[in-house]
Amino acid sequence: MRRAESPPALDYEAEYNNRARVPEHPAIFARWTRAAENFRAPHKNAEFRLSYGRSARECLDLFWPRAKRDAPIVLFVHGGYWRSLSPEMFSHVAAGAGAHGLAVALAGYDLCPEVTVADIVEEICAAAIFLWRRHGRRLLACGHSAGGHLVACLFATDWKKRAPDLPADLVPAALSISGLFDLSPLLHVSMNADLRLDAAEARRVSPLAWEVPAGARAFDAWVGGKESGEFLRQSRAIADSWGRKGVATRYVEVAGADHFTVLDALADPASAMTARLVELARSIG
Repeated sequence: MRRAESPPALDYEAEYNNRARVPEHPAIFARWTRAAENFRAPHKNAEFRLSYGRSARECLDLFWPRAKRDAPIVLFVHGGYWRSLSPEMFSHVAAGAGAHGLAVALAGYDLCPEVTVADIVEEICAAAIFLWRRHGRRLLACGHSAGGHLVACLFATDWKKRAPDLPADLVPAALSISGLFDLSPLLHVSMNADLRLDAAEARRVSPLAWEVPAGARAFDAWVGGKESGEFLRQSRAIADSWGRKGVATRYVEVAGADHFTVLDALADPASAMTARLVELARSIG
């Protein structure tokens, strides 16, 4: 009897190298940079480089929809595999939510290899705490790629263990775009030279392995329909896992979008992604 052949080993390098999968990414990045500059320059109700930590990159740009600063706040966290990019490249994503009366804070953070992924998780938590203590408002968290990982960490954080003055539901809802929630596959890719993960650390910073605290209500995992099988799996896995734990989860594939173009919908006030962001923000109350 002929033995069944084992399936081929997954090529994690190919699955997780989004820039190689989307060779036109330099043009996309240039387009984002122009759009961000065009949005930022004339904005009359913005606060730039609000420091929430000790390093130069631990700062926020906060775009208010009007002069009166009473709007719900969305905390947006950019991607770049924890190793690159900056919030100034993404200012324009505030346009979609801003058109519906939401404020958007874009958080910067230090980058690997100068810091670890665990350090970055701590920094983004500090950004959320800064906004709470400054404005007294619960936050809707939204992030792309590595930022999707970081907002999942915010969503699953036990805030009362951090400080007694924080509400248990500081981040009761989050929308991740092409996020990563199980970091163990990154042990097998070249970027781990910068991330410096081992098996134990990868599990420790993987929100898929975390318990979801009381107060965590709704989590959306959006992903481009043209993304790799691993990115599709990652978003399905977090929606399935946290859904079984009682969270109202939603998995959405955006038809025709790759890892980078999937983010474009966030800058469009009329997109389905923006409509969902607004719905989640209003559900927080």
